[in-house]
Amino acid sequence: MKWIPNFNSSNSLRVIFVIAVFILLFLSSIAYKHNQDLNESSKLVMHTYEINIQLERLMSAIKDAETGQRGYIITRNARFLTPYIYSRDKVNTSFITLKKLTADNPQQQKNLQNLFKLITQRFVSFENCLKYSDPKTYDKRKLDNHMFGGRILMENIRFKVDEMNDIEKTFLKKRLKIYDSEISLSPLFSISLFLVALCFILLAYRQISRDFERLKIFNKRLLISTGLIAESESIGNFSTWQWDLDTDKIDYSDNQYRLLGHEPNSFVPNKATLLKFVHPEDKETFAKYMDAIVEKKYLPFVYYKIVRPDYEVRYFKTTGKIVTDQQGSKILLGINFDITDEHLLNIELQERNKELEKSNKELASFNHVASHDLQEPLRKIQTFISRVSDADKAVMSDSAKNYITKIESSAKRMRVLIDDLLLFSRTNTTKKEFIKMNLNELLDNAESELAEIIEEKRAVIKTNKLPKLAVIPYQIEQLFINLIGNSLKYSQPEIDPEISITSEKVNSSDYPEILEQSIKKFHKITFTDNGMGFDPQFKQTIFILFQRLHSKTDYPGTGIGLAICKKIVENHKGHIIADSTLGKGSIFTVFLPD
Repeated sequence: MKWIPNFNSSNSLRVIFVIAVFILLFLSSIAYKHNQDLNESSKLVMHTYEINIQLERLMSAIKDAETGQRGYIITRNARFLTPYIYSRDKVNTSFITLKKLTADNPQQQKNLQNLFKLITQRFVSFENCLKYSDPKTYDKRKLDNHMFGGRILMENIRFKVDEMNDIEKTFLKKRLKIYDSEISLSPLFSISLFLVALCFILLAYRQISRDFERLKIFNKRLLISTGLIAESESIGNFSTWQWDLDTDKIDYSDNQYRLLGHEPNSFVPNKATLLKFVHPEDKETFAKYMDAIVEKKYLPFVYYKIVRPDYEVRYFKTTGKIVTDQQGSKILLGINFDITDEHLLNIELQERNKELEKSNKELASFNHVASHDLQEPLRKIQTFISRVSDADKAVMSDSAKNYITKIESSAKRMRVLIDDLLLFSRTNTTKKEFIKMNLNELLDNAESELAEIIEEKRAVIKTNKLPKLAVIPYQIEQLFINLIGNSLKYSQPEIDPEISITSEKVNSSDYPEILEQSIKKFHKITFTDNGMGFDPQFKQTIFILFQRLHSKTDYPGTGIGLAICKKIVENHKGHIIADSTLGKGSIFTVFLPD
């Protein structure tokens, strides 16, 4: 069943809704920006107005000082000096205010400094006029010069004040022009966006109408799907249930009733009725798990038995998880599995495993005891043969001597075979205790064990640094002894044996066909020799117990050595492979997990 169209439609509605909301938000931001621009324009107007007022106050203070000075000069009445005396404070106050108002305008700041210099010069002129108009220091020429100079300074002050007013007006005019251009485009732009948003809303309405029709179809499909799920539960022998922890209401699927031995909806499901079906042996444990659900927020796998109305005992496995629905209610979703068949099969399998384990123990015991018991008569045979002196042999017939020689040879072979069997048995049955070891030390021990034959054959063993690994020390040492001994045994006549041992770390993914992929890293240890080699078609069979590629008269051995190597490597969860070319030597590769 395809549900994709419903999801696509839902996504389309979301996109349309987001676009419409974005447009509305954009319109709101434009309105907010226009309000901000209007507010800014108002501030600019007020700013220009305040500067004009302060400049007017500045001019008014200077004019008052000038009028008071003239009145005093004409009348010599000190009351005319009152405006002059307070005019400095007024000028300073206006200047400070103007300096704050023009702080963001370097040009106006410069004009204000020039204006302050002119005003300062004008007040100096006032003082000189008062000085030379006084009867005690009267000087008509100097008085006329300062009066004339004061008039020129007043003209410059007026000019500078007008210049500052013009700058403020020009700045205000530019800002208002920009604002007018923006405000003129915004209605058209806003209407366009509104119409676009309206189109999207209409499109969403159309899509909702279509989805309503689709919803009817999907509801019909959902009913079919629900029926299929019910059939799946019946076929798969499982059931589902829901427990609303807020209302303590439990709902069962139809198959849950059937698994309990009832018809669907034949009783009201609740905690008490569920416990009624649980076997008395499991009731207490199951009740504890149910009580701990709220704290743990999930139900772990619970294994228990139930008793059906017909007294048939069935084995169940139950798990669940708490979820929160859209209304915020906590609901435990659970699933039950009827594992009766699997349980009975596991019991049967366990019984078979026990029998197999018992059989293996008996076999190992038989192998061990038999090997030890065989040694006693063999020891006696070798002892009696050794007591046959050369004098006794001299009086024997040739056939008797031949028989004695064959008996002695067979006894030796039997001794080697029993020792190898004991070694193979110990590899299978002894305790596998892993210890972190330097493999170089174990290799040195192996070479010491083989020192006599190495010296006899003048063998050269080359090795690079081996890793430190957690291994069963005596088994890895035996592995090295067997592999090096194998190369020495099958060396070519008249050629000194050369054995190269190398090690490198590799990824298991590089050898997917032979290595366990759950272990990421392995150490690859390679034994290469220049011996006689073997036919590559036997590279798998040489690891089989008692498998020999040569006659026992040509090369001594029991065919157990490489089988022991394979078992040792398997005990370490590794792998061993062999490759060779006749007359060119052999390569044995051991993979040990890191």
